[in-house]
Amino acid sequence: MTITLTVHDEVRGLVPGFTHLAVEARGLVNGPSDAASSALLDDASRRLAERLGGRAPHEDAHMAAWRDAYTAFGAKPSRTRNSAEALARRALADGGLPRVNRLVDAYNAVSVAHLVPVGGEDTDRIRGTMRLVRATGDEPFVTVAGGAETVEHPEPGEIVWRDDEGVTCRRWNWRQGVRTRLTEESVNALFLLESLAPMSRTDLEAAGTELAESLEKLSPGARVTLR
Repeated sequence: MTITLTVHDEVRGLVPGFTHLAVEARGLVNGPSDAASSALLDDASRRLAERLGGRAPHEDAHMAAWRDAYTAFGAKPSRTRNSAEALARRALADGGLPRVNRLVDAYNAVSVAHLVPVGGEDTDRIRGTMRLVRATGDEPFVTVAGGAETVEHPEPGEIVWRDDEGVTCRRWNWRQGVRTRLTEESVNALFLLESLAPMSRTDLEAAGTELAESLEKLSPGARVTLR
């Protein structure tokens, strides 16, 4: 089943020029991080360091654009960083990038190498359409606090991804909920790559193609499409 994605006009009006690319994959084989997925992360960290040339991630023009976007809807970008900037900071730190599972490692590697926010959702857990909206503040968001699942709510006006059941990612691409995240049992997935100017559509498509190729290598026989 193809997941319908919509971006509400109120989001486009607030942050013009937003573009997203969906990579859909079916028949995946996930599992614990392994040598292949770790190699993707190591290579991504190397490419990031070369790209930045000693600069901090937030000094990259694309990351600066995301900071402006966060500020536009009331978030503090130095405290709640977009997912790509947060990962890039970890990649450059002594501990390096976390190893989560094969699928998460694959999309984290693309996010770091291309400095583009990427999220992954288990399509079998998505309910109805996926839409990018400004929150009312009443939507449920399932997360983990103190080691236990809990329900939070976004701030009114916050930009969130949501489906028919509730919020799947808060503050645009800051924190993913546990309900739709990719686990080692996931076999069908939707990956969202999100860009703002000055990142070109060509560069966004290159990142999506790289992710598709990584998924096909990690899961031979998987059916992967870009749209």
